[in-house]
Amino acid sequence: MAPDQAGGTLVEPKNSDCPWDDFDSHSYYTHNYGVLRDEDRKIIEQVRDFFAGIRDVYNARGLDVGTGPNLYPALAMLPLCKEITLWEHSRANVEWLQNEVRGHSPTWNPFWEVLTEKGRYQSVGDSRQALARRAKVHKGSIFDLPRAEWDVGTMFFVADSITSSKQEFTRAISKFVGALRPGAPFAIAFMENSTGYQAGNQLFPAIRVDEGIARRKLEPYAPDVIVSHIDSDGLLRDGYSGMILAHGRLRK
Repeated sequence: MAPDQAGGTLVEPKNSDCPWDDFDSHSYYTHNYGVLRDEDRKIIEQVRDFFAGIRDVYNARGLDVGTGPNLYPALAMLPLCKEITLWEHSRANVEWLQNEVRGHSPTWNPFWEVLTEKGRYQSVGDSRQALARRAKVHKGSIFDLPRAEWDVGTMFFVADSITSSKQEFTRAISKFVGALRPGAPFAIAFMENSTGYQAGNQLFPAIRVDEGIARRKLEPYAPDVIVSHIDSDGLLRDGYSGMILAHGRLRK
């Protein structure tokens, strides 16, 4: 938070107030994904089962928004996609991703192993080679996404973790779903009731989201969206009460 010009009152930062280009990608990656946590395992299992059951989407164009130092949403889309755009705003994260997708760290092997418990993922073969061939990193804001260009999409811990503005949170969701084509399968994850988070020595804002809020924001676009709560073991950090996963298909 920062003092406003009226003198003394603290105001909540919007997306443009944050130092995204200086995001400490390595610190965030190491802390959040250095090991496969139980919370992420549960999310991966649900997303895996959902995407593995999609039979009318293949050789698709996939979109992962706000990728940051997190490859597992893109890995989860591999069986459906011939190409995947990693749409990332932070310069630091873009540089990290450009290096990582060329041949990702063995750290991601346990994440991939959970995915390959479903046969459709086994057909991908070497995830390192597949991601290196199919993924491309694009530097851009979520608010600049074009409309209706992608066939399947993911957005993990983004809309609720880039601003303290409820209006920007709502707009971020709208821009993500608007970038997908009608009927597109999608998966979105939120930190539940997040009060903000840290990357290195920098603090970043968040919006408090619960299952009800997630459902109300997504049902206008996907009436059959499935929203579920993922329990937290409390070991990742303070300031949140769990995770929320929403997945479904957009209205045709």
